Amino acid sequence: MAWRSVGLALRALLQLPARAVPLTPRGPAASYGTSIKSAKIQVNGVHLHYQQTGEGSHAVLLLPGMLGSGQTDFGPQLKCMNKQLFTIVAWDPRGYGQSIPPSRDFPPDFFERDAKDAVDLMQALKFKKFSLLGWSDGGITALIAAAKYPTLIHKLVVWGANASVTQEDVRIYHGIRDVSKWSEKVKKPLEEMYGHKYFAKTCEKWVDGISRFAEKSDGNICQELLPDIKCPTFIIHGEKDPLVPQAHAEYIHKHIKGSQLLLMPEGKHNLHLRFAEDFNRQVEDFLQ
Repeated sequence: MAWRSVGLALRALLQLPARAVPLTPRGPAASYGTSIKSAKIQVNGVHLHYQQTGEGSHAVLLLPGMLGSGQTDFGPQLKCMNKQLFTIVAWDPRGYGQSIPPSRDFPPDFFERDAKDAVDLMQALKFKKFSLLGWSDGGITALIAAAKYPTLIHKLVVWGANASVTQEDVRIYHGIRDVSKWSEKVKKPLEEMYGHKYFAKTCEKWVDGISRFAEKSDGNICQELLPDIKCPTFIIHGEKDPLVPQAHAEYIHKHIKGSQLLLMPEGKHNLHLRFAEDFNRQVEDFLQ
C-alpha cells in the first residue's frame, strides 16, 4: 500500500477519540430513563467496567475497537439509541478504558478471551439473551461470540471488522504503530485516559499482536467460525474506510448465511460516529 494510503488510514483512526461524545454518569439508575450508569463487576477474575442505559426489553452490548471504551467509542449510541426499546450496555475490555488492572496484553487467543469476557459480563448482569454491536476489533470479538455462544445471541451487527489479516492490513497497522507520529489533537484524549507510556506501549503491542495472524498461510482470525453464526446478522461497511478494505466485509457477508450487507458510500472507519443518526436508525430497524 502506498504511504499516502497509510497516512489516510492513520488520520481516519486518529479522528476516532476526537469525534466521540464524552459521557458523564448522571445518577444511580441502572436502566431507567435517560441516565447512564457507570459501574464495575467482577468477571473471570477481572473487574470489568461498563456503562448501561435504557429500559427496553431488548438488551444490546456495544463492543469497542483497539484502545477503545464505551465512553470514547459509543457516545452517540449510548445517548441517542431508543431507550424504550433497548437496554444498552457498553463495556471496556480488560486492559482498556477503566477495566485496568490488568494491563492489556495480546496472547494468540485475545479475541476469544474478549468474547468470553463479553458474554460472561452480560450473564453476570442477568441478561439471558442479547444482541451484539461490534466495531473494528469489537466486531471480530462479536463474530466469535455469536459463533461460540449461539443460544445467547439474539442478533449481530458488525462494522469495520475482518476475519483475517492480510499483508496489506499489516502495512496499515505498522503505519499507526508509533504514536509519536499522531497529532496532538488526537493523542491528548488517549494520553489523558491512559498516560503516555501505557498508551504508546499498548498500541505497539496491539500492532504486534494482530500482525501475528498474518504469519499464518491464510491470515485466519475466525474465518472457520463464520458458518456457525446462525443469528440474524447485519454487516455495515464504509466504502471510504482506509483501515479495513471492503473485501473483508464482503467475505464475512458471503460466509454468514442469510446475512445482510450495507455499504455506506461516504462512510469511513468511524461511520457510526460521523453518521450517527443514519447508523442508529439502520441498526434500530434491524434489531426490531
